[in-house]
Amino acid sequence: MTTGVSIAVLIPCFNEQNAIAQVVGDFRRALPSAAIYVYDNNSTDGTADAARGAGAIVRRETLQGKGHVVRRMFADVEADIYVLVDGDGTYEAAAAPQMVQLLADDHLDMVCAIRVAAETEAYRRFHVFGNAVLSGAVRYVFGDRVHDLLSGYRVFSRRFVKSFPALAAGFETETELTVHALELNMPIGEVRTPYRGRISGTASKLRTFSDGLKILRTIVTLIKDERPLQFFSLVALVLLLVGLVLGAPVVVSYVETGLVPRLPTAVLATGLIVLSFLALACGLILDSVAHGTRAIKHMAYLAAGPAPAVPETRPSSR
Repeated sequence: MTTGVSIAVLIPCFNEQNAIAQVVGDFRRALPSAAIYVYDNNSTDGTADAARGAGAIVRRETLQGKGHVVRRMFADVEADIYVLVDGDGTYEAAAAPQMVQLLADDHLDMVCAIRVAAETEAYRRFHVFGNAVLSGAVRYVFGDRVHDLLSGYRVFSRRFVKSFPALAAGFETETELTVHALELNMPIGEVRTPYRGRISGTASKLRTFSDGLKILRTIVTLIKDERPLQFFSLVALVLLLVGLVLGAPVVVSYVETGLVPRLPTAVLATGLIVLSFLALACGLILDSVAHGTRAIKHMAYLAAGPAPAVPETRPSSR
């Protein structure tokens, strides 16, 4: 295990009274030297007391939503390595040492847990499908290096955490975390870990359809912000094609008769073609802006500094 490196386990929680004590205990056994922080997000049960009784450092975030909690945790907590995990008991704490060691040994900035269902009811079929679709979309646009977009179990370097511009309010934060790493070409890794069903007496806070739509909206927004030339080029292509389809019969009629029998259609087609060129111009301008923004993010990433060197463990010569 790493020595001389401070580790913080960050656990966002909302109404996890029945699970949080076990989660804290499991991570205390897996990472004995780590400081364990539980951020209570306006729980109405005894989550905070249960976490405090299990030995965690308990703090509170009043803005509702996982994204707000992650922003506050990343701002408040100082450490060399950060372990972010949900407080519902579905993730395997025993995998944390392997993930931390991988991050330290390979000088990575993020290690993401790929969930492998350990129980039939752990990973609902629709969630598997939705995660696959959303993960595939992000891999197609930003790079094929992360295979579980919505995993809530990750390990980060200090420079990742302190350079992460957390903007999401809810469960979209995992998408932001992934795209931030991919956009800056950070060194990242993945570890397959068991994913269990929730502890009895607890309920998922993820709303399948509404949160899924929010995540999809976040992906589209990130594509627009981070890949504006591709985004607006696609918009321009659609507008151009529609304009040509509408305008072609008008042009043919004009060539054959010298008349424009469908003036409104002609005006609409002309407008769409003009808009397509405007969209392309917007994409070119915003691409330059996005390039500058990436440079600023990279400077913030470098300013956080590398993690302390981890002593190499060598086999004894005796």
